[in-house]
Amino acid sequence: MKLGIERLLNDPALRAPLAGRRIALLAHPASVTRELTHSLDALAALPDIRLTAAFGPQHGLRGDKQDNMVESPDFVDPRHGIPIFSLYGQVRRPTDAMMSSFDTILVDLQDLGCRIYTFITTLRYVLEAAATHGKAVWVLDRPNPAGRPVEGLSLRDGWQSFVGAGPMPMRHGMTMGELGQWFIDTLGLQVDYRVIEMEGWQPEAAPGFGWPPERSWVNPSPNAANLSMARAYAGTVMLEGTTLSEGRGTTRPLELFGAPGIDTRRLLADMRSLAPEWLRGCVLRECWFEPTFHKHVGQLCAGVQIHVEDPLHYDHAAFKPWRLQALAFKALRRQSPDYPLWRDFAYEYETDRLAIDLINGSELLREWVDDPAATPADLEALAQADEAAWMKTREPYLLY
Repeated sequence: MKLGIERLLNDPALRAPLAGRRIALLAHPASVTRELTHSLDALAALPDIRLTAAFGPQHGLRGDKQDNMVESPDFVDPRHGIPIFSLYGQVRRPTDAMMSSFDTILVDLQDLGCRIYTFITTLRYVLEAAATHGKAVWVLDRPNPAGRPVEGLSLRDGWQSFVGAGPMPMRHGMTMGELGQWFIDTLGLQVDYRVIEMEGWQPEAAPGFGWPPERSWVNPSPNAANLSMARAYAGTVMLEGTTLSEGRGTTRPLELFGAPGIDTRRLLADMRSLAPEWLRGCVLRECWFEPTFHKHVGQLCAGVQIHVEDPLHYDHAAFKPWRLQALAFKALRRQSPDYPLWRDFAYEYETDRLAIDLINGSELLREWVDDPAATPADLEALAQADEAAWMKTREPYLLY
């Protein structure tokens, strides 16, 4: 299969509309070709492409920042001599001055298929700025490694944030190119927009189910270490809104969770008792870990690791990471009703709303966890309605 960037590099006819135009690139560390050449370097080597600027999203163009809320500065690229503008520094939206540096911006970002992953918010902000300034946006499409499944509650009106770009479920099942057109239509934007589609992407094909197994994995953000993380992320990202460790400071971040003093054997037993169907498609393993930084640094944590590697155990259609993680919260509440579960400090620069609510796009998930009378069937009914509505909404935008 070929990525959007590879088709653009290999086909002069695709590049022809860019002749004579000033070109910018929005990219990050995983913006590479199959030969692992960064897209900025590959485009700069073309004699018919005039690069005048580049942009980096959260964690930077080259991947320089480890954690959330750690900003990247603007700088001049030492290799190509062009300005590199940070969209996770002093600003989140491109400024007028930034927009004046180009005529067409190429967006080449590897997404993880999850609403909270901020690269899709950055895409939205770039589209809005392009509509204001009359600039063209081309998305060089890449695979959604989580594939086509849809899961989770949709973001409610009024809950938009940097980790909530629009009214979609947690796991949206679309590519960046597809989402771009959905943003344009949903927001009523007038943008010169084009998707350079992938060739030969098969999101339903085993064993990758979205991620081509022959492709090298390059972390799109520092803690997105592998395909297993991408599969689990739509659930484990909710841990960022809790006091539980999501495994930052270990070698398997966002594939495991835990904290000191938790009875993980009872936790797993309660999860199986409450909603065994929500645990299908993966293997859960009790484990112990000691984070070297971040939550519970230097403390021994009792935890659970989510295994989705072995084809013998992994069932792509059955695996429900959002439900699984919600169920873990519910089981912890049963085990310890007064456990201080919800993180109460700033998250993505928001200080007046709980992080768990920002992540889920409403209070609904938290209220379900905290209500002793609420059952898995109650959350299932809410989620199924949102998932069905999104499946219908996204249908006209699917390119593959």
